[in-house]
Amino acid sequence: MTPGTVYLVGAGPGDPELLTLKARRVLGEADVVVYDHLVDTDLLDLTRPSCERIFAGKKPGAVCRPQTEIDETLVHLALEGKTVVRLKGGDPFIFGRGGEEAMALAAAKVPFEIVPGVTSALAAAAYAGIPLTHRLHSSAVVLLTGHEDPSKPDATVHWEDYARLNATLCIYMGVKNLPTITRRLSEGGMDRATPAAIVQSATTPEHRRILGTLGTIAGLASQGQVEAPAMLIIGEVAAFSEKLSWFEPAQRLAETR
Repeated sequence: MTPGTVYLVGAGPGDPELLTLKARRVLGEADVVVYDHLVDTDLLDLTRPSCERIFAGKKPGAVCRPQTEIDETLVHLALEGKTVVRLKGGDPFIFGRGGEEAMALAAAKVPFEIVPGVTSALAAAAYAGIPLTHRLHSSAVVLLTGHEDPSKPDATVHWEDYARLNATLCIYMGVKNLPTITRRLSEGGMDRATPAAIVQSATTPEHRRILGTLGTIAGLASQGQVEAPAMLIIGEVAAFSEKLSWFEPAQRLAETR
């Protein structure tokens, strides 16, 4: 049997209207959709009635499928000749483990395609009114994971080094380690007065933002009981949110209509 194609598809940050046209098309062609927990389930309505739906989400602190099992599931379904959509929040190649899944498919000689999605750093910043680059304030953007325990001796993210880049830092999955991350950036030389923002559940009805500085944002996040998913943005451009935030006013206006 000729293997089916697996599409590694980015569903975007939460708002279903941010899905790409290609992602919409392949969802309509799929025999099976294997989807994550951050995916808006309204997107599953874009599939055919006969399409099989398999939940394979990972949620912090909860029992979930091992990545190897997800890889094996994708390979097995494709070898049955099925067209498979692996639907992932954000972009599959930005902290989405899409690279691992693509490697498993390539090793099994299963055809695959990557369908990019709007990653949460770009969406959270845009919906919070934060231009990640600005001619006068920032000419570089760095995407980092905050999930790794920063106290580990063999940690791959050396926060002190990023403190000296004069770039906008976008930190995924950093809520749990936020106090340590901000402390190490400060120890690396970043001014504690540097503007910072946290955007929780960006682009969704639960969207909210907290503005502060490198020195205050961890405390504000704790007081506000911020939970994942949340994006931390640190840099001079974070201050623009005070004047350019548009999504929350639009939500409030919609609620009054």
